[in-house]
Amino acid sequence: MVHLHVRDPNTGAAVGDTALYRDVSDRVRASGVGVIVNLTTGYGGRFVPSAGNPRIADESQSNLLSPEARTAHVVELRPEVCSLDVATMNFGEQVFMNTPAHLRVMAERIRAAGSKPEIEVFDVGHIMLARHLIETGYILPPPHFQFCLGINWSMPATREAIAFMAGLLPAGATWSAFGIGRFQFPMVEAAVDLGGHVRVGLEDNLYLAKDVIAPDNAALVQQAIAIIRAKGCRPASPAEARAMLGLAGAPARTQASR
Repeated sequence: MVHLHVRDPNTGAAVGDTALYRDVSDRVRASGVGVIVNLTTGYGGRFVPSAGNPRIADESQSNLLSPEARTAHVVELRPEVCSLDVATMNFGEQVFMNTPAHLRVMAERIRAAGSKPEIEVFDVGHIMLARHLIETGYILPPPHFQFCLGINWSMPATREAIAFMAGLLPAGATWSAFGIGRFQFPMVEAAVDLGGHVRVGLEDNLYLAKDVIAPDNAALVQQAIAIIRAKGCRPASPAEARAMLGLAGAPARTQASR
C-alpha cells in the first residue's frame, strides 16, 4: 500500500488539489505493480489562532478546511483506501483539528465513495472515538488502524505504547504502526513482534541510519523488508494485503472510469 500526499509543483507547498491527486494516483497505477493507493485526507486540519483574536485563524499558518473540502478528492477519485485522522491534538506548536462532527461527515463521504478508511490514531482517546464511530455505523467493520507514534505531543514510540493501543482495538481490527525519525525502524521491529503491520517512508523519516540520508522511499522499504524477514515473516503481496483489509480485488476507480 502506498500513502500519498501532494505538493504544488511550483512552490513545493502541501496542497489538497484533486487534479494533483489524480495525476499521482494514475502514475502509480500505470506502473503496473498493483499496489493499493491510499490518499491522505489530513490536509486542511491545521489550526493556529491569530495573536489578536484566538477565535480567528492565523491565515499565514492555518489551512483549516471543511470536511467536504478535505474529502473532495476521495469522492471524485474513489481510492481503495484513504486516511482518516481520528485526532484532535497539539501537533508541535499548532493544533491538528478533527472534531467529531467533521469526522462523521468525512466518514460518511468516504463510505459513500466505496473507500476504506485507514484510521490514523495518535493517542488512546482517538481509538475510543474511532470505536464510537464504528459502533454508530459511520465506519464499517472490519476497521484498519494506523498507530502514529513519537510525534509531539502524542503517544511515545515505544513497544509499551503499541501493546497498550493494540489492546484497545475492537475485535477483528487490523493495525499497523510507525515511528517518526530515529524511531522508524525500532517501531518496525516492535510492530512485527506484537503481531501488526508496518509503515515506513520519507513522510515520517529521512534517514536510513544515523547521518545517512535515504535516497528515496524504496530504500526505506527495502530496509524494513530486511527487518521483517529477519523476524521470520515476509511482506504481503498486493493481493494478500487486499484480502487482509477486506478490499475488492479490482483496482481503484477514477471518476472517468465509473
